[in-house]
Amino acid sequence: MGHSLCICSRGTVTIDNKRYYFIQKLGEGGFSYVDLVEGAHDGQFYALKRILCHDREGRKEAQHEMEMHQLISHPNVLPLTAFTFVNKGNKCEAWLLLPFVKKGSLWSELEKLRDKDSFMSESRILHIFEGICAGLQAIHEKNYAHRDLKPTNVLLDEDDKPVLMDLGSMNPARIEVKDSREAMTIQDWAAQRCTISYRAPELFRMESPCIIDEKTDIWSLGCVLYAMMMLQGPFDLIFQKGDSVALAVQNNISLPKSCRYSQGLQDLLTSIMVANPQERPNIAWVHNRVQNLLSNEPFQDSTRV
Repeated sequence: MGHSLCICSRGTVTIDNKRYYFIQKLGEGGFSYVDLVEGAHDGQFYALKRILCHDREGRKEAQHEMEMHQLISHPNVLPLTAFTFVNKGNKCEAWLLLPFVKKGSLWSELEKLRDKDSFMSESRILHIFEGICAGLQAIHEKNYAHRDLKPTNVLLDEDDKPVLMDLGSMNPARIEVKDSREAMTIQDWAAQRCTISYRAPELFRMESPCIIDEKTDIWSLGCVLYAMMMLQGPFDLIFQKGDSVALAVQNNISLPKSCRYSQGLQDLLTSIMVANPQERPNIAWVHNRVQNLLSNEPFQDSTRV
């Protein structure tokens, strides 16, 4: 974790005694900005994410995101290069220095294909999806869940290796919901932190008592797979039209009869996107199934939960 940051001149910052030059803005969200910077010491490009911390809770959330990056060390999860807080008058910003992945997000790749009236080959889908599963499995093995898995939170490097990012919504995999008040609190949290068109059915209407677990990620994983196959998420249009996603997620997913992909890939999708979380497979099962499809080996169905 970085302990020192100073703005030395216009367009230059120093983190942990290393200088970085500002190159350009990459994007911004509600409370964060991402800039492209270049390390003076190594000539490498980095993404500098600046999170505006309006209060103590905001600072706590930024600290949590940093800790999640440090918790997970895996090739398919974006690592954290450096981190620090910087005070600007009565305001505070959290700065996360991350590797820059030039190719951009999986979503931007899907948009390019859609604009060209093209599609993603099955072999490419399986290659990318296997890496996503590997990264997600690393998170689940630490007894955490991502909670906001979607194509914009998957980066692709030059070799199409996927890297999971935006770990700020991660929390313990198993959450015990004891009463209706706790259920409402978690529903409100999910409404803020879990993208609606990739949100699992159990996060819309929560019964109590119950257990919310990492199977929410499996549903989102299915939505990502669907997006790679159809170049848009299964509930994107429903959300855009203003219809109820909460109702739509209760229905079975269907693919066009003219679907270009193998029955094996279609079966994988339908096995993941099950409204009842208790009937969804775990990430190890999904990952194993994808590896079998990649190698064209017969699949031995083992424990799904």
